[in-house]
Amino acid sequence: MKIENIKTFAQLKKAGFEYQTIKEELRRNLLQKIMKKEVVFEGIHGYEYTVIPELERAILSKHNINLLGLRGQAKTRLARQMVSLLDEYVPVVEGSEINDDPFRPISRYAKELISEKGDETPISWLHRDDRFAEKLATPDVTVADIIGDVDPIKAVNMKLTYADDRVIHFGMIPRANRCIFVINELPDLQARIQVALFNILQEGDIQIRGFKLRLPMDIQFVFTANPEDYTNRGSIVTPLKDRIGSQILTHYPESLDVARTITEQETAQAIEEKANIYVPELAKDIVEQISFEARDSEFIDAKSGVSARLSITAFENLLSTAERRALTNGDEQTNVRLSDFMGIVPAITGKVELVYEGEQEGANEVARQLIADAVKHQFLNYFPKIEKLQKEGDADPYEEVVGWFFEQTGGFELLDTYDDDQFQLQLDRIEPLDELLENYVPDIAEKDKPFFKEVILWALVEFKKLSKYSLSDGLRFKDVYGGYISGL
Repeated sequence: MKIENIKTFAQLKKAGFEYQTIKEELRRNLLQKIMKKEVVFEGIHGYEYTVIPELERAILSKHNINLLGLRGQAKTRLARQMVSLLDEYVPVVEGSEINDDPFRPISRYAKELISEKGDETPISWLHRDDRFAEKLATPDVTVADIIGDVDPIKAVNMKLTYADDRVIHFGMIPRANRCIFVINELPDLQARIQVALFNILQEGDIQIRGFKLRLPMDIQFVFTANPEDYTNRGSIVTPLKDRIGSQILTHYPESLDVARTITEQETAQAIEEKANIYVPELAKDIVEQISFEARDSEFIDAKSGVSARLSITAFENLLSTAERRALTNGDEQTNVRLSDFMGIVPAITGKVELVYEGEQEGANEVARQLIADAVKHQFLNYFPKIEKLQKEGDADPYEEVVGWFFEQTGGFELLDTYDDDQFQLQLDRIEPLDELLENYVPDIAEKDKPFFKEVILWALVEFKKLSKYSLSDGLRFKDVYGGYISGL
């Protein structure tokens, strides 16, 4: 029998429906997916052998779960995807505030309705998308918000005294009966509010303004927490932590490939909208390398973490910087340039927490240094290390490039006002760069060559072989000695 035809309790029984808890439901559906070798958590990368197996074990054990990790580690996304493990529809007593199961009613309303109508009790259906509730823990959250309170308006309208439990207005948790309920940033919840969760997790009763109700609620709790919160703002009280079945540690991507996969997934719409902008593979690697450099930087608070959102917003800004430049120059298409990375500085400064030394340097300067460090790191994946001091007799692969700049008394400029053809012609003037590309990266695509040439120039600057100056509309490169004379 189709569920749209099941409208009474009798029809529900006839169709063979049986009572089961939400944890049993999650476990059953997870087992089926595992046996069919289906992907349970779509779009979650880098957790295949760490977080996801632990999460699946917790679900199979029917545990409440705490996801512990720094910001931007997909904790909330994991919790939201658990909805896919729920049945598409479940039956509820029609009109129930707390999604009463007709086989196990817990509210006074549902019990009285079933007692009165029996098998003719009306049934409605709850879709799994409506079985997810989420609350961000903030210091101003009250017991009334999450558990409930006495409602004087209801008492007046129903002509009830405060001694009648029907005057209670249920909070978010009772209304999430038979649902997945997520509390984000649990340590931010005041200790007295955390205490109010004890009995709900263990005994299944709630206390509201003197009423002690036995409501064996059926809820899958998922908590998220940031280790930083334990020292900065609050902590999870020990008895509550003891009642949470599994605590799972999340982490940042451990490889550049995984980080790139995440960024490309999250920026797919931006990439599609800006299909006229070509992004070299090396540029994508540098974007991801910036996050890795930030997590190791002495100027950035490691305890605060560096979210995966840094790479996502940085990549979006990179595309927009190239797009704006192309529009300004009247170009229909363009390639991303290394100089476009200056446009991602605002995406970096808003995503990192600086320590004292970082504050002294300044957020913009720290962001620029992260970009420079990322360029250096990726440069060494393709080219030999640039030595500060060359041993006598050793060949220096960069000698001719540096020598070329020594002969340019006026310096060498790469301006944003150049279109792609002008930009490439300007770089082609430095003939020793072509020899470097031929020797070390002979297989790169023709349209990637200008970007690689820029990378070499930036790396020579970082290793003190050239000097670089910012102009209002681009960059000027000089040999170190020429730069020193200009400074004087």
